[in-house]
Amino acid sequence: MLLNTYEPWKFAFSSENENIKKNSFGIIGVPFDSTTSYHSGARLGPIVVREASFGFEKYNTIFNKELNTVFYDLGDVNVIPGNCKKTCEIIEDTVNELSELKIKPILIGGEHSLSIGAIKALSEKYEKLTVIHFDAHRDLAFEFIEEKYSHATVMRRCHEFGINLVQIGIRSSSIEEEEFVKSTYNIQTFKNNDVHKHMDAIEYYLTNIDGPIYISIDMDVIDPSIAPSVGNPTPDGLFISEIETLLETLSRKNVVGFDVVETASDRLGDVTAIVAAKLIYDFLTLIG
Repeated sequence: MLLNTYEPWKFAFSSENENIKKNSFGIIGVPFDSTTSYHSGARLGPIVVREASFGFEKYNTIFNKELNTVFYDLGDVNVIPGNCKKTCEIIEDTVNELSELKIKPILIGGEHSLSIGAIKALSEKYEKLTVIHFDAHRDLAFEFIEEKYSHATVMRRCHEFGINLVQIGIRSSSIEEEEFVKSTYNIQTFKNNDVHKHMDAIEYYLTNIDGPIYISIDMDVIDPSIAPSVGNPTPDGLFISEIETLLETLSRKNVVGFDVVETASDRLGDVTAIVAAKLIYDFLTLIG
């Protein structure tokens, strides 16, 4: 596998990596942020998010449930600094290897571009894959700063794989991105105010999705007063409880992959890293 194991930073409550069970989850870190255009530092996200995970108990009081999901921390992908396309190909190969072992990926970023590799691999494995994309931004630019592979083009590349796309928390986009959304049939949008005001309708929509689901959470979907250390902070974001509500709904579906990206900090104990770790911890608790 194209991974570096780094024992001191395994995610809390992960199982030992000997005799890995099928139909389990595997965490992989992606320490990459070479296309960052504003606040850098997401390459350190996997380290600080793992460290933050040790602040939680195994019993999750929010959901009145103990974390009993079997999952493994398999280390970090060997990224190629400065080469986003090649790094995405390495991630794709790694996720394909995990799929052969019947392991579903959980990626810790790192910038959002890493989702391209994971979603490409899973879109070829599963028919009618739906990507649930939590983000302040659409990330649907065809190119960004003359690059086709970047944090701002990630969902445009993924859309080209034939996936259905559900975008939640959107509150920033370009005219070109809005025109692209209008021109296609398989993109559903729930903006930030939709989440604040129409949660029941969103839950109903998610409940009725058929087929496999991949969840991608850009930490800038959360209001920057709660999670400030991200690549592109954007005011008027979602609250943690709102995302947890939607994760609870999605956990009842066939989730085949999950990522939490854009934690951009080099400081252990950073509040954004703690929130990111909490969302992974919540997902693992619920999916069990």
